[in-house]
Amino acid sequence: MMIHSLSDVQSKNIGKNTRVWQFSVILKDAIIGENCNICAHTLIENDVVIGSNVTIKSGVYLWDNIRIEDDVFIGPCVAFTNDKNPRSKQYPEKYLQTIIKKGASIGANATILPGLVLGECCMVGAGSVVTKNVPPHSVVVGNPAKVIRLIEK
Repeated sequence: MMIHSLSDVQSKNIGKNTRVWQFSVILKDAIIGENCNICAHTLIENDVVIGSNVTIKSGVYLWDNIRIEDDVFIGPCVAFTNDKNPRSKQYPEKYLQTIIKKGASIGANATILPGLVLGECCMVGAGSVVTKNVPPHSVVVGNPAKVIRLIEK
């Protein structure tokens, strides 16, 4: 495991061969698998579980109750949310869970609304706004994101 000296990593639950780059913040209860690459300027909250072989590019914030399975790619500045009705100083009892299934890829600057499942090996196009579950092996693009084709297995 490699943790850059300019990052703030409080979690002890980080797998071998994972790299955490500068200016990243990882809170104490986060779980991160093996062989991941957590790029600069990322935030990972407490109730986040990340599988193995995951790439999280710069500018990504992973909020409580996000689950990321193995072999996932999250592009730069992907925006996740976990509260459908955010208000200052008003917190839900439990945040909605977002699940990114094994092998999914999310393009730069996509927005993922809370409580969704992005299916196995799906691809989300750059800049897309995902408002509904994404079927496995599909490519979605646009605002709102729509399926444009399927990926052969």
